[in-house]
Amino acid sequence: MSNERLNVFIGEKRFVEDYPKVGIRPTIDGRYGGVRESLEEQTWRLAKSVAEFIEKNVYLPNGEKVKCVLPPRCIGGVVEARMADELFKKEGVGLSITITPCWCYGSETMDMTLDIPKAVWGFNGTERPGAVYLAAVSAAHNQKGLPVFKIYGKDVQDKDDFSIPQDVQEKILKFVKSALAVSIMKNKSYLSIGSVSMGIAGSIVDPDFFEDYLGMRVEYVDMSEIIRRIEEKIYDQEEFERAIQWVRNNCKEGEDPNPPEKRVDRKKKDEVWEFVVKMAIITRDLMVGNKKLEALGYPEEALGHNAILAGFQGQRQWTDHFPNGDFMETILNSSFDWNGLRQPYIIATENDSLNGVCMLFGHLLTNTAQIFADVRTYWSPDAIYRVTGWKPEGLLENGVIHLINSGSAALDGTGQQEIDGKPAIKPFWEITEEEVRKCLEATRFCYANLGYFRGGGFSTKFVTRGGMPVTISRLNIVKGLGPVLQIAEGWTVELPPNVHEILDRRTDPTWPTTWFVPKLTGKGAFKSAYSVMENWGANHCAITYGHVGDLFITLATMLRIPVCMHNVEEERIFRPSAWSAFGTEDLEGADFRACKNFGPLYKK
Repeated sequence: MSNERLNVFIGEKRFVEDYPKVGIRPTIDGRYGGVRESLEEQTWRLAKSVAEFIEKNVYLPNGEKVKCVLPPRCIGGVVEARMADELFKKEGVGLSITITPCWCYGSETMDMTLDIPKAVWGFNGTERPGAVYLAAVSAAHNQKGLPVFKIYGKDVQDKDDFSIPQDVQEKILKFVKSALAVSIMKNKSYLSIGSVSMGIAGSIVDPDFFEDYLGMRVEYVDMSEIIRRIEEKIYDQEEFERAIQWVRNNCKEGEDPNPPEKRVDRKKKDEVWEFVVKMAIITRDLMVGNKKLEALGYPEEALGHNAILAGFQGQRQWTDHFPNGDFMETILNSSFDWNGLRQPYIIATENDSLNGVCMLFGHLLTNTAQIFADVRTYWSPDAIYRVTGWKPEGLLENGVIHLINSGSAALDGTGQQEIDGKPAIKPFWEITEEEVRKCLEATRFCYANLGYFRGGGFSTKFVTRGGMPVTISRLNIVKGLGPVLQIAEGWTVELPPNVHEILDRRTDPTWPTTWFVPKLTGKGAFKSAYSVMENWGANHCAITYGHVGDLFITLATMLRIPVCMHNVEEERIFRPSAWSAFGTEDLEGADFRACKNFGPLYKK
């Protein structure tokens, strides 16, 4: 990497909408003449402590801290509730937390906004019945069909204790992170560049799903738009010159897998590099626009499509003739490029919109880059031993799943970033310049396998470092059932170099590999690594850093998407209080029944 210092783009505004704020609703017993007055200070201090906690601990995907909004007065009845509603509407509040240490008038003080996630913290104290209000207002929410997340500390606190217990903190963070994801997605676009790739069902982009469940719209652009912009030079030429120089300095080429007689010459490879760099710039401009295009005489193109997520068809109508989208997808999904460190642009290989949604979920929940991967092969211990002569042990003793995409993956997926000396994937504003250098050093860009990609291109090759806790996820749509989500927490692992080489070359040695071992429970789909593979619902998955399956579950309940497979411990699961009314023993079945009952969040 060159010695120039990297810019860090914190606070970048990409979309028409501003980022949502968190509404804090301090509710209070409305009886003046002694009761309300005695509770004002305690209620306000409790509400402010929650606001301060959230603003200190929750970041938006662009690196800014989230902002909280408090009404000018406590909410003791319907008029003050409506005053808060109007303020929140003006301030762009996208989720609310109601907080009280006391009894309040449930249906008069509750948040009646239809399509924003809601939570209530009823203070666990004996002097005033905050828990009674929590139960009452929760019943009101359920009766009115407005699911709410109940937050109740397990230990009694004194009335002058304004600290937030650890268990309450965990639920607040789980709720806020998930609810922010819901709110951020609303009114954004999925940009479908091209159509269905090789008959992959996930790239049959379903606008009803995006509209009803995510509150998003679907935009469509033919892949020929990229060619038009390349040929007519509808891109920032200065940025392109800077980008191609950065690529020449930092993106090292790897092996050319093609037979000698089919390999292209240096001149052709240089031309392909220029082409794929332009593809990346143009695809980003298609997603979020570029003000510089207006000065070039292209005001329409300068606007973009307000797309928080995109997919590129590529195969085969594009890749049979033009360089593939591997570099474009890799660099956009990464946390950095020639401009510096910045929020990833989430884009799905083969226009697999459903896998793209999982990438978007993971990104919004963790603020990190996501790895797109094929769920390619389960290698049993016996099969590994037969092929390599090496007997797996430790985490690998039950076998391993080979996650490998056909040529692209975020450079963050190398695992060259670190937290406390261990491999990690971090939010872009926490990544160091040395870690950027290491991600690039660990990656080779191999000329595309011309058997797959007749038009050439540069595929991304790396092996993810072992030892990272990760969560893989997949969204599927089932006829008559609707969308369902699958989640598997586990770890990345490393194979001995010679073993990796033998197994990796049985697929394609120029593609990015992540070796994954799921966390096993001994039952159901998680009885073995094989059963995880056997029950996976599609050929792709999204890989998110961290054991964050609980966040995915909380988010899914807000969107009314049932989870059909997961290995998250029961004590970590946080769902709306109404879910227990659909059963407390068979929680998976209760989730399906509750989601069906309440229906999609934005269903018209």
